[in-house]
Amino acid sequence: MPSRTKSIGTGLAVALVTALTLTLSGCSMETTAPGSARADAGSDSKGPFGPVDCRKAKCIALTFDAGPAEDTPHLLDILKEEKVHATFFLLGKNHVKKHPDVVRRIAAEGHEVANHTWSHEILTDKKPAEIRAELEKTQDAIEAITGKKPRLMRPPQGRTDDTVSGISKDLGLSQILWSATAKDYSTTDSALIKKRILDQASKDGIILLHDIYKGSVPAVPGIIDELKKRGYTFVTVPQLMAPAEPVPGTIYRP
Repeated sequence: MPSRTKSIGTGLAVALVTALTLTLSGCSMETTAPGSARADAGSDSKGPFGPVDCRKAKCIALTFDAGPAEDTPHLLDILKEEKVHATFFLLGKNHVKKHPDVVRRIAAEGHEVANHTWSHEILTDKKPAEIRAELEKTQDAIEAITGKKPRLMRPPQGRTDDTVSGISKDLGLSQILWSATAKDYSTTDSALIKKRILDQASKDGIILLHDIYKGSVPAVPGIIDELKKRGYTFVTVPQLMAPAEPVPGTIYRP
């Protein structure tokens, strides 16, 4: 799917070239860090923990955008071998609809299945009805395959505003941004992708990679192995927040 990959890569480059300096267009809502969510959790909070309690352990979340694609099954093999669970922000059109068996496998193997819109349109450029359609169509497509609607979404290019937040809240979706990106849309050099992620890795961080680009999946084993050596435990995004639970409409960024 070279044409699709090129299209997404071009769009991502516009925003990701500035890496972590994201602009929340016209948005008055503040972002919440996963660690802050944990600290603010009440005694009756019931968000399920992963392999460790991230209030005590050194946790990091590995996330993948814009799939599933042809390399996703190999990625799933790697994650299974490494005993790592990740969060997958899936595209509806030409991805979820094209690879239902892969979507089903992602869910069955304990990964978090999340929403990355239907067609990777910039939500802040859209009318409310169009924003809702971009999110709702993907929600419905994933539910039809897995039996469960996602509870997380990642806005394309990280661009959100009050309208997007309000619609996300209506649909039961929390918004998840990131703290580490390899700009893997711009290179096929797996060693460089690995280095960029390792340089940015931090406690309670959220790593952004794409399983649609050729250099990304081959970089994953090295990233996992090195971060494990550094004492990190890999968790899904909801597990990073536990015992807090993701709040619909809220924007989370480490």
